[in-house]
Amino acid sequence: MPQGLPEGLFPAARLAPARWLGDGGSVPAKAGADDWSPASPFRGAGDIFAPAREATGAALAIALAEGAPRIGPARDVPAESSDERPFLWVQDKAARKAGGRPYLPGLPRDLRHRLVHVCADSPADLLFALEEGIRCRDLAFVIGEIAGNPRELDFTASRRLVLAAERHGVPLWLVRLDARRDLGAARMRWDAVAAPSGLSRWNPQAPGAPRWKADLFRARGVRPGPWWISREEEADGRSRLEAARVAATPGAGDLAGPAGDRSLAARASGT
Repeated sequence: MPQGLPEGLFPAARLAPARWLGDGGSVPAKAGADDWSPASPFRGAGDIFAPAREATGAALAIALAEGAPRIGPARDVPAESSDERPFLWVQDKAARKAGGRPYLPGLPRDLRHRLVHVCADSPADLLFALEEGIRCRDLAFVIGEIAGNPRELDFTASRRLVLAAERHGVPLWLVRLDARRDLGAARMRWDAVAAPSGLSRWNPQAPGAPRWKADLFRARGVRPGPWWISREEEADGRSRLEAARVAATPGAGDLAGPAGDRSLAARASGT
């Protein structure tokens, strides 16, 4: 049981032996690893390290969760139909103080009526709420926000969440506000900051789609590396996620301009 958690917080469970994942830094690409894509199915738990002052972490978590292909309980639902399942958003007290509560008008239109928000007093309460949430197959996904590096969120606690998310098919994105990279069992680990938005297609004076520069520094079966990620909202309220690798040459593949009729990936490759 993670150090500092009260007795009985987590029920007894059989866990596979823990594996050493290094110091949380970048890892070399494995032979045959593919590039990450927004169209890649995601099952399990992911970490997003982000500064609290930007609200980058929660925004990217929502974009990744909403943009991923449906799996698990909704795998038989046609992709063009609307997913009306609720989603859970849990914050501990430090995260609420650092970044504030969710702002409903700022959420994607198709998510505003589906939010279930939980305020946890402590990191231990947050971990309990997250695990209970990902055990509920009626949730589309779960987002957690936790500030800093509390001792309750150690490798064992992280692995519990990963195994529960994979077992029950409910994706979890854990936003780590102002936290240093530490040990974790998450299948994908991002370090993200806000980037200038593109120009609006309809009004050159208005900001366009939100963008992030996100470093995928650890992933299972996917090649790590930095990405530009952009979220476009369709006319029906659903999101479309676009991504392109950050070019190795400074200035090359700069995606600050409008995407137009081409995807960000196409603009980066020059096609």
